[in-house]
Amino acid sequence: MKKMEDFYNWDDLLGGLNKYLRLRATPIGMKLFETVEEMEAIDRIRRPQFIHTADQIVAQACRLGWTVGATADDFVGAQCGAVLGLRPQDDAWKKGENYAGVWYETTEDATDHQSAMQVVPAGTYTAMAVSPLSSGRLNPPDICLIYMTPAQMILFINGLQWAGYKKLDFSVVGESSCADSWGRALSTGEPSLSLPCFAERRYGGVLEDELLMAIPPAYLPKVVEGLAKLSSNGLRYPIPQYGIQNDARAGLAVSYNK
Repeated sequence: MKKMEDFYNWDDLLGGLNKYLRLRATPIGMKLFETVEEMEAIDRIRRPQFIHTADQIVAQACRLGWTVGATADDFVGAQCGAVLGLRPQDDAWKKGENYAGVWYETTEDATDHQSAMQVVPAGTYTAMAVSPLSSGRLNPPDICLIYMTPAQMILFINGLQWAGYKKLDFSVVGESSCADSWGRALSTGEPSLSLPCFAERRYGGVLEDELLMAIPPAYLPKVVEGLAKLSSNGLRYPIPQYGIQNDARAGLAVSYNK
């Protein structure tokens, strides 16, 4: 089996992200597996001892540096497993009755929410794992999950758009916004920004000022290259405050008068 470094140079990629964005949360990878045995074969994999949300499993990798594997049976309720394609998106799940009167006024509202979510189709995968990208254990991950402040996030996106510009469109499904991040990225293969929801913040330890980017790893070299170019133009993190009453021409001239 090939090793992680045969796919990506994580030292360079993570070094670049930390150099240009000064990340405070550990970038992690997520991978889906067709069999539990494949997941459990990952080096130093941990298995949950209690029932969790998927947000908690992700947080154990991001905040504690663990490599953790889980199946649908490790998750509370059907929602987490269904987003990852580990549970069927059956009629009961689609109806979403549990959310009526809690997050949505009516059952019809809850059903509309369920249908709006982007999820991994059920039937292929039975397990998932998350691990810090620096560990090289997921060989390679399906997607990378990177928590950033809004200022870090916009520069990350600017780096992604530096060459081969493409407008990026993101969605906000509301509660269960993991469908906007890992659900969307896993099912479409596209970069997916989300506003982490109540559950992610309550159970997954996501901080008030954090956004989440879920992105296939193939995009990261392009991001780091773009960040390097932006940095050479003086467009760097942290973004220094220029002052709301100063003459803007002097500041803009640094970037635009060549």
